[in-house]
Amino acid sequence: MTETSPNEASQNETNIAPVLDHPNPRGVRRVAVLTSGGDAPGMNAAIRAVVRTATHHGIEVVGVRRGFSGLHRGDMRLIGARDVANIIQRGGTILLTARSHTWRTPEGRARGAQYLRDWGVDGLIVIGGDGSFHGGHFLQQEHGIPVVGLPGTIDNDLYGTDHTIGYFTAVETALDAVDKLRDTGASHERIFVIEVMGRHAGHIALDVAVAGGAEEVFIPEDPKPVDGIVEIVQESVSKGKASSIIIVAEGFPGGALGVAQAIEAGTGLETRVSILGHIQRGGTPVSSDRVLASRLGEAAVYALMDGHSDVMVGRQNGEIGFTPLPETWEKRKDVNRDLYRCAKTLSV
Repeated sequence: MTETSPNEASQNETNIAPVLDHPNPRGVRRVAVLTSGGDAPGMNAAIRAVVRTATHHGIEVVGVRRGFSGLHRGDMRLIGARDVANIIQRGGTILLTARSHTWRTPEGRARGAQYLRDWGVDGLIVIGGDGSFHGGHFLQQEHGIPVVGLPGTIDNDLYGTDHTIGYFTAVETALDAVDKLRDTGASHERIFVIEVMGRHAGHIALDVAVAGGAEEVFIPEDPKPVDGIVEIVQESVSKGKASSIIIVAEGFPGGALGVAQAIEAGTGLETRVSILGHIQRGGTPVSSDRVLASRLGEAAVYALMDGHSDVMVGRQNGEIGFTPLPETWEKRKDVNRDLYRCAKTLSV
């Protein structure tokens, strides 16, 4: 990352003239980008897309390190096209990420806004989830700094986009673990209860359950009694199944441990609990996340050039669109109910 001061031109971009294949009616000359909250595979691809799209149009990019925590401390550097070379395949985020209690205060946001003004920033791109979008929304409301959000969270729980950056990779990572656990479960004739991420949403759990051939799936959107799993397991045993896979989203009441305890208490059968946890956040992003991040990163720069603010850039039905930031957390994004039915049908 290039070491520069607020008023220095980026050495990487000094000799690059704007390529005006997209209008810039606001005359945007410098934008900032940060990643905030939990990391998600594909964040680096989004950063790369932001930097290279901006560079293509003669716009400088300020990279903010450690999210809003770094912004209110002025931890910022100019970054250019060469700074984002060979990062598209890397998990995590080169800008680092953090959660900031200070940013939740008006004083913290005021300090961050002043740093952005000192750097001559014309707009801020926030890559993260609903908590990050709250921070960007209040910054725009209180200080008038244009903010555009990119949906970077593995939970896929933001309204206004079919998928979020990192979701596809998280599903593949969890599915790989489920396949391995199925092998050992079949060998030992055991029941595995596997907990995947999804504090408030069951998107990961549902996709993994269908793709992994699970006998049952528990999601926060349907807080059904766990007693029903006893009958399902008993029926599976009566049909000659030597092992079973149960998928539980972490946000389901009681989690995987609660489901496992209900199975053991009701059937006397031995169960094993596997909580996949943060392993789902790491790793090389799959192609779908890289493509989505690249499309949305490019669109975020264009959004600022076109004068959009306080919106999230998302993709719905293959089309890029904008959703007001408050709607991304105020409106509920439900799981695919057809897929939920499919999971039940195929588990017989």
